[in-house]
Amino acid sequence: MFSAWNRRDRPPEEGAAAELQGFAVDKTFFSSLKGILLETELDFLRCVSAIIIFLVVSFAAVTSREGAAIAAFVFGIILVSVFAYDALKIYRTEMAPRATQGTQQ
Repeated sequence: MFSAWNRRDRPPEEGAAAELQGFAVDKTFFSSLKGILLETELDFLRCVSAIIIFLVVSFAAVTSREGAAIAAFVFGIILVSVFAYDALKIYRTEMAPRATQGTQQ
């Protein structure tokens, strides 16, 4: 709310870039340690949520006992294993080393 008052007092900027100024991405944030950790956590959460969604859909599909449903179940289990492997690699390479480095200091 406070920033809205500040914007109202300033002279209006012109052009489409001025309208999208609030949506600009700060590239220095993503190159900082906090930004890298945020990106890593989002990748890990993406993998975990995909695992949960595909498991639920796969087990819901196999309850009908039709051929296409069984194929969807097998495909879902394969995708779950791929996402689980991706989550494991993200955790080992990007999240676990930082946790151990923090305890050593």
